Amino acid sequence: MRMRNTGAIAALAAVVILALSALQGRAAEPNELPISSGDLVRCQHGVVVSVHPLASRIGVEALRRGGTAVDAAAATAFALAVTWPGAGNIGGGGYMMVVPTSGKAAPVAVDFREMAPAAATKDMFVTKEGQSAHRRVGVPGTVRGLALAHSKFGKLHWRDLVLPAVKLARDGFLLDAATAASLNDVLGKPDSDKFPEMRRVFGKPTGGAWQAGDRLTQPELAETLQQIADHGPDAFYTGRTADLLAAEMRRAGGLITRDDLAAYRPKLREPVRGTYRGFEIVSVPPSSSGGTALVEELNILENFDLRSQGRWSAATEHLLIEAARRAFRDRACYLGDPDRVSIPARLTQKDYARTLAHDIDPHHATPSQQLAGDIPIAGDGAHTTHFSIVDSDRTAVSITYTLENLYGSRVVVPGAGFVLNDEMNDFVWHPGITDTKGNIGTLPNQVAPGKRMLSSMCPTVVLRDGKPYLITGSPGGRTIINTVFCMLVNVLDFDLDLRAAVDAPRFHHQWFPDQVRVEPQLAREHPDLVKALESMGHMVRVSKDEQGDAHSIRIDPKTGELIGVADKREDGSAAGY
Repeated sequence: MRMRNTGAIAALAAVVILALSALQGRAAEPNELPISSGDLVRCQHGVVVSVHPLASRIGVEALRRGGTAVDAAAATAFALAVTWPGAGNIGGGGYMMVVPTSGKAAPVAVDFREMAPAAATKDMFVTKEGQSAHRRVGVPGTVRGLALAHSKFGKLHWRDLVLPAVKLARDGFLLDAATAASLNDVLGKPDSDKFPEMRRVFGKPTGGAWQAGDRLTQPELAETLQQIADHGPDAFYTGRTADLLAAEMRRAGGLITRDDLAAYRPKLREPVRGTYRGFEIVSVPPSSSGGTALVEELNILENFDLRSQGRWSAATEHLLIEAARRAFRDRACYLGDPDRVSIPARLTQKDYARTLAHDIDPHHATPSQQLAGDIPIAGDGAHTTHFSIVDSDRTAVSITYTLENLYGSRVVVPGAGFVLNDEMNDFVWHPGITDTKGNIGTLPNQVAPGKRMLSSMCPTVVLRDGKPYLITGSPGGRTIINTVFCMLVNVLDFDLDLRAAVDAPRFHHQWFPDQVRVEPQLAREHPDLVKALESMGHMVRVSKDEQGDAHSIRIDPKTGELIGVADKREDGSAAGY
């Protein structure tokens, strides 16, 4: 667990304002109410749960000023680009789910996934020479994605949403232990001398290792954000920042041009929707595989009575694993950029899931190779961030965005101060080669110019009686889908309170490699479960790391109370009022 010194940056309560309000004989207005923060908050008006307390507070302050959940999402995202530079970003991309309260508007997904440059080719990564850091960078989507969402659902001025991040970058902020450790780790890698701009921008000015309590200032990033605040997203895609980014690509053999940047457009898409045990699931559509795979898993699972078997029984965990195995097989076979490939509708249909469920042996693991079908099997990043928001109107936003690996490509744009993604990693690198180690070479996700690479991001909103009930998601590469899967089973099948649901141990199975990865906590707390799974034929591997970072919100359907829970695996922060 990465520990944070949250006490140094705890929210200041507006005690004086409340006292004056009481003396004047009137109730406090919402924008006068104090902000509560911590790893769990209960509040009535609005809440933000993210990986960093400063970003969560900035998001809540946007809500208190009358902003929508999307306003708060933009403010939080820009703040995370400063305070969580390993994954928060303006040089990456992602997805935002917007689910208004019942009857206000239809749910919508904002797809701001990165795209392949025009010069990209199917075989560009086959040789080692073609795998340079600069060639792994996809055309960033975050800034235009946030701007598109704001244009549709925002109330506050764009500039006012970006300026808090400008101030954080210009004036600096005190590092917590987690961010200091991540900076020291990336700067201390054996090949760090290949990334001199990374070292110049993020190295400690006085030399040595960063410590909790040190102040990190980012003046060049502040200037970039100021341009975005003053001139909108075009400052990034057609202005000075675009010139600097394209120049760095030319210098080091990257593929992104100024034309690629100018041509980038995010998209509004219809969400993937499903039902499970009377709840409605609203999740992200392709170009992410997250929502489709999640709904397929849930549709399979709905054919079984989990509650009677218990949450930590071998029978329950076996069924979760087998559902994941089949959904991930279909992910490899069918899913990619929907603008380039045709995706079968049956993947999210109940009838198809019933046929898959019928083939599950309740007592024995299914060998993954048995499910390959027409996919020929050859012989023998994961640093994202998620946050959840609910506003006073009960509009819910679930957003996941990423640089791919920690600090992305480690390419920092000279003069602009931000890290670029390495999302081209998520395309197929060796077309036609799918193997038992987990490499996928199927056609839907092969590289093509202007194509969006497949993602596993899975920002999700669960509705109860047509109203937002649970808002969740996670980072973690391909494990994202199963982290969200575990969250929904914990809450919807077993009625765990949100703190317990977030804290509960998780598993992951992704078809190949044919093994079940479990968190150390699961092996430690349920050793008999692990032995039982192994006796059923599952190959269980205890992961060295914890899985995911599921910052979540639940809305109490009876009282309307907002319950925000930060995942202690990353020791994030909830803030609400």
